[in-house]
Parts: sequence; C-alpha cells; structure tokens
Amino acid sequence: MNAFVRTTRGCWLVDLETEELLEAAEDDVSAPDVHVSLPRVVAAAASGSTVVAVVDRRPPLAVSYDAGRTWHESGGGLPKGTAIAIDAENPDRILYAARNRLFLSEDGGRFWRALVVELPEIEAIAFA
Repeated sequence: MNAFVRTTRGCWLVDLETEELLEAAEDDVSAPDVHVSLPRVVAAAASGSTVVAVVDRRPPLAVSYDAGRTWHESGGGLPKGTAIAIDAENPDRILYAARNRLFLSEDGGRFWRALVVELPEIEAIAFA
C-alpha cells in the first residue's frame, strides 16, 4: 500500500507499510474536489458515503458516514492538518497529512499512527 505525496519540493511515493520514502514520483498529486458545507475546511476527501474534512480547529477532523448529513469530530490528538485521503478500496483506511508528517488510520479515523518518514511541507496526498 503506497501513497503519493505532493510537497513544496516535489512529489514522492511513500510505502505506508514499511514507512519508507520510495522515490520521487513523476505524477503530480492533485487534491480531490470535494465540496463540504462546514466552516473552516482546509481539505476534504470522500469515498462512497464516507466523507472526511480537515478543519482549522481542534480536533482537526470532521467525519461523516452518511454523505455529509451528520458529522462527528475525530483526531483529538492530531496536529493541525493540510491534506486528507480515503482509500477507495477500503474507506476505513484514511491518510492524514500534517505540515511534514503523515498519519494513518485503518479503523475509520478512531485511532491514528504517525509514520516515521518526514517530508518537506505537504500540500496534497493520495493513495496510489
């Protein structure tokens, strides 16, 4: 399982299982165009009826499992975020980007683990 990461210094491919930086990626990572009617949204991602928004507040995530009709807060221990991605094959797998670090949840955003790889300032992420 890999992720494309766009930073201020180029695009990279990161192995999420070994937590290693694999190589510079040729493809540009574009942020998904997901409209969320919440205040202070920094980024958002959707897969099926699951929608996750990075918001500029504490906690930094708002999660909806019914296509945005209802929301709950998540990510109380996470730092301020810059980007979010949901795995299309498994919506419980969510990737969150803080300034220069990635965080992975495999249970729909309840528990998170920080990946050891540090990157230049992260602008966008996507599952590869």
